[in-house]
Amino acid sequence: MSASETIRHGIRVNLGQFQHQLLQVLLVGMTIGMTRTVVPALAESEFGVPRGSFTLLVAFVVGFGVVKGTLNFVAGRLAESWGRRRVLLLGWVTAIPIPILIYFAPSWSWVVAATLLLGVNQGFTWSMTQTAKLDLTRPDQRGLAIGFNEFAGYVGVAIAGIVTGYVASELGARLGLLIFGLTVIGLALLLSALFVEETLPWARKEKPMAAASGATLHPRYPAGVSAKPSTKEIFTLVTWRDRRFFAICQAGLVEKFVDALIWIFYPVFLYSKGVSLPGIGWIVGVYGLTWGGMQLVTGRLSDHWGRHKLNVAGMWICGAGVALMVSGEGSGWWAMSAAVSGLGMAMLYPNLSAAIADISAPHWRASAIGTYRFWRDLGYGFGALGLGLAAESTQSVEGAFWFVAGAMALSGLGLAILGEETHPRLNPADYK
Repeated sequence: MSASETIRHGIRVNLGQFQHQLLQVLLVGMTIGMTRTVVPALAESEFGVPRGSFTLLVAFVVGFGVVKGTLNFVAGRLAESWGRRRVLLLGWVTAIPIPILIYFAPSWSWVVAATLLLGVNQGFTWSMTQTAKLDLTRPDQRGLAIGFNEFAGYVGVAIAGIVTGYVASELGARLGLLIFGLTVIGLALLLSALFVEETLPWARKEKPMAAASGATLHPRYPAGVSAKPSTKEIFTLVTWRDRRFFAICQAGLVEKFVDALIWIFYPVFLYSKGVSLPGIGWIVGVYGLTWGGMQLVTGRLSDHWGRHKLNVAGMWICGAGVALMVSGEGSGWWAMSAAVSGLGMAMLYPNLSAAIADISAPHWRASAIGTYRFWRDLGYGFGALGLGLAAESTQSVEGAFWFVAGAMALSGLGLAILGEETHPRLNPADYK
């Protein structure tokens, strides 16, 4: 039997491998989530960051964003030649020292070093789980597939944030993170080595199989792209030469300002208000759980309604939730505000990625996704710098919240003006 006869696209026919990839991204989310509650809240008491030193506090997320963004792009290019599975395994190997560095850290610089490795891990592993799912599924399932992917990942982030809050309270921050981190990373490495398959053959068969079946979807791929595009060609195309790609990339970059804010300053803000570590874990967890859970709905909706309107509305709703956080008091208010931001993020997050996939041809899709994820996750670095400067200039954490809310409003407007619907059924190409 030929390869084209054994390879079929769709979630149902590839359900076993799809589930393995979902478990992988759950563990990817738990790996980054273990740093979300405890590390920022205890930066002063446990790791020696001076009170009010906002620029030093944000250093670990700046480094994470630069490394993860760069490695997203590298991962996309490597995946075209090495395959998705090898890149995934490499990502897990690089994660092993992270909890060990945090455990032995004599100063904040060790935490920054651990976070740089976390950027490598996330750039390789999260990119590959998303790309592999897109390889396996049909074009009309991309929103659903990415919704599942991001649901699993950010539920993992939320679970880890909650669990590590309790574990750190019982065992101490360092020992708790060491045990939790090594357990998660070891399990992920074992499962990926034993059960994850290479999905590159699915990507290579997609275009000829679609042509042979007389597929009725006609994506609006950019004109004039080479048969074997170079790294430079894809990078410049996605970064600025195609207006639609540019609109999506700038929105992706700015929405990471929200995640940087939640990572760095939500725990600091809530801890200063007297909220306990488990309490911080739950409030931040509301954001992650809402974001993760609603993506099962919003990803599927975009396959029916389209991506563009959900993306624009999501930018504005997410920014509104940030503004609400510093506009009221009490755990109930803060949890509600976190849920609003999580809802907005659920509307935009899977569907910005789905929009990139819509207009990327199969033979360079991994590279296009890698380029988008480069700019998106570089938003951690730009956002963290902006947060630090805003907080320093106002001498308050609240200044960082207003900076992010304003940036989300403006970026959403840019996306509304420069972007367009990318779903090939709702906005097909002129050719047949």
